[in-house]
Amino acid sequence: MFFKIKPNNWPLSLKEIWTITWPQILTMFFHFLIGFTDVFVAGRLGKNVQACMGVISQAMFFFLVVAMAVGNGSVAAISQSLGSKLPLRAQRYMGLSLQLGFIFGLIILVGGLLGLDIFLKLLQIPEEIYPIARYLLKISLYLLPAYYLLVITNAFFRAQKKVLYPLYSTALVAGINILGDFGLGLGLWGLPKLDYKGLAWATFGSIFLGFVVNLIFLLSQNIFSLKNLPPWRWIKKGLPYLFKVAWPAGTLQIVWHSAYMVLYAIVASLPVNSVEALAGMSAGIRIESFLFLPGFAFNFTASILVGHLLGAGDLPGAKKAGYQIMGLGLLIVGLLAGLVLFFIEPVAGFIAPEPLVRQEAINYLYFNVAAIPFLLPAMILGGALTGAGATLYQMIVMGSSAWLVRIPLAYILGHVVFKEATGIWLAMFISMVFQALLMLFFYHFKNWSKFALRNKKIAPSPNYS
Repeated sequence: MFFKIKPNNWPLSLKEIWTITWPQILTMFFHFLIGFTDVFVAGRLGKNVQACMGVISQAMFFFLVVAMAVGNGSVAAISQSLGSKLPLRAQRYMGLSLQLGFIFGLIILVGGLLGLDIFLKLLQIPEEIYPIARYLLKISLYLLPAYYLLVITNAFFRAQKKVLYPLYSTALVAGINILGDFGLGLGLWGLPKLDYKGLAWATFGSIFLGFVVNLIFLLSQNIFSLKNLPPWRWIKKGLPYLFKVAWPAGTLQIVWHSAYMVLYAIVASLPVNSVEALAGMSAGIRIESFLFLPGFAFNFTASILVGHLLGAGDLPGAKKAGYQIMGLGLLIVGLLAGLVLFFIEPVAGFIAPEPLVRQEAINYLYFNVAAIPFLLPAMILGGALTGAGATLYQMIVMGSSAWLVRIPLAYILGHVVFKEATGIWLAMFISMVFQALLMLFFYHFKNWSKFALRNKKIAPSPNYS
């Protein structure tokens, strides 16, 4: 009965929100298992491998920037097209996004291989872990074209509210990755023990298989047809909107993840215990990501539902839906955050067995879990802006909090004031408070509906007050 409640002045019922959200929470849980297993097995291979896994994970987010940008643009264009009851236009945008993903995946693969050593040196990777980091990154780069198409096809499913398909493929990816990590990394079940090289190839095989499964879903379930690939004359008309949404989303990913790369460099250059701090941060991020599971799921839900409401011409309903989804997300994730804090020491000890690394992971988590109530408004309302195509506002909010607040404070507090990792963790907390306040301002007061694909057909809802 609870999920049937739908007050007259709200556009969505809680059941509608939850139906879209729960498969995405499970999908994010399987993403969490992938990262958790990587770091867990890496921890059993030594702190050097564990430190590298954290750095390479962030580096891969940087190299996937165009895929995530095209995915965000696809969600906005496809969801709004379907809300406007224009399915052929949605198909055209899928075809265009697939072509862009494949082309840019190849381009960044080649560029990444050519600049591999330069990139790692910019990260100030310590000499004792440099060969490990280089191998892991090289194998990850080979995977980029398939990884690009996996990210983009998952966006297609979400935009159409077909959220079970990404759940199925991600569960498969997680299962293959876990088997590969333990089998090839630790040499279990009679497989050869390849150490960190086994972790790299487990990731390669699982992601490639996930893309193949997504492609089968797309074609066999009539979600997309190759006959609907857009002709050139359509591309000239449809590409500008996709670009308008994608370039701020892509710039945001560059700005945000380059800030994380700089943050890793600030941690790596600490005067004491830099490797322990890197490993502790890597372990802490994996544990913290448990709280991101429902957060990202609600982010995706906001993108989907706000996009459909805007496509249908209901701006007031779309704006209210963002707040409605944010409220439910704060309730659920707040409870999970309290649970993580209660079990923080045994969980940290499980993923980071070395005492110094474990203590740094606990220190990291106290600051960052406490910041979850400030992180969620920015995360969920940012998803609503993505559904509206207003990624420019999202870029301004996230970019300014990262580069104007987090990075300067991390250096000052970490290297000058505290002279240890605690100062960096405090800077992260402060930046999340700033980010939440700025996002609330943009969402409530700015006219983000002007970025919608069919803005001229948006009209006030009669039940909006």
